[in-house]
Amino acid sequence: MAPTMSCIEIAEPGGPDVLKPATRPLPEAGPGEVLIRVAAAGVNRPDVMQRQGLYPPPKGASDIPGLEVAGTVDRIGEGVTSVSPGDKVCALLSGGGYAEYATTPDDLCLPLPKGYDMLSAAALPETFFTVWHNVFQRGGLKAGEAFLIHGGTSGIGTTAIQLAKAFGATVFATAGSDEKCQACRDLGADHAINYREEDYVSVVREKTGKGVDVILDMVGGDYIGRDMKAMAPEARHVSIAFLKGSKVEVDLMPMMLKRLTFTGSVLRSRPTEDKAAIAKDLRAKVWPLLDQGRVKPMIHKVFPLAQAAEAHHLMESSAHIGKIMLTTGD
Repeated sequence: MAPTMSCIEIAEPGGPDVLKPATRPLPEAGPGEVLIRVAAAGVNRPDVMQRQGLYPPPKGASDIPGLEVAGTVDRIGEGVTSVSPGDKVCALLSGGGYAEYATTPDDLCLPLPKGYDMLSAAALPETFFTVWHNVFQRGGLKAGEAFLIHGGTSGIGTTAIQLAKAFGATVFATAGSDEKCQACRDLGADHAINYREEDYVSVVREKTGKGVDVILDMVGGDYIGRDMKAMAPEARHVSIAFLKGSKVEVDLMPMMLKRLTFTGSVLRSRPTEDKAAIAKDLRAKVWPLLDQGRVKPMIHKVFPLAQAAEAHHLMESSAHIGKIMLTTGD
């Protein structure tokens, strides 16, 4: 009888309660892949969108949600030389993380930073890959520049604040309460703006005199036009999500007058070689910061795998500060 594993399936598109515990055969590690015995997995906004039927997995990817895990390499596929069975790794996935076992290309596996347990390591891949690529590779953030992140207490936000500060930027963050603004400051933000009470454009303009150099935006909608007003000449704007919608009417004249750059990306559907290049950069430039404790993931709450629906309820409430995690009990 083929070995099986526990996992979480999406019974049908809908709310958090469509996430159901299930049993499936263990996946197999194909050429260039590893099979990981999962100890912990991160919960991310793309998982919510997939559950709602708005973000289907790429062709060939598992339909089980979950884009990041940490665990122990159980088996390796043909041609794998970078890791061995028994190695402890954290890894980026195209899907399949809400399970006791998951597969991914070996190039997307990274070692656990010094002193990290599985739970902390599982909180790294999705947000660190996303922030590094979009803020530093696409946005080109440099020391001495001003950086604005919307949603400063999200998993992405808490990572972006720390990395931007570690690399010498002046950091602005927006959040929806005084408590969340204080959390942003505790993480290193120079200026935290309660968007329910203050106009972030006015604050940015007042503090910088010219605007910020890079914006990481996951809001979209009417924020796009406001962001343009908050941007300095030659600034770069990077979109990674559209919580307020991807369609917006905006005056593009400021883009021309200030020579602004607008770009964006999604990570999940990118070719493995693209994601492997990000992993290589992270290992060289960011993992030393994690080893030294200068940057670390912020975990809000941990749920057993079988309670994935409760984890999604919390994610949709936006009451969390940092990452929401699942554990398999391994």
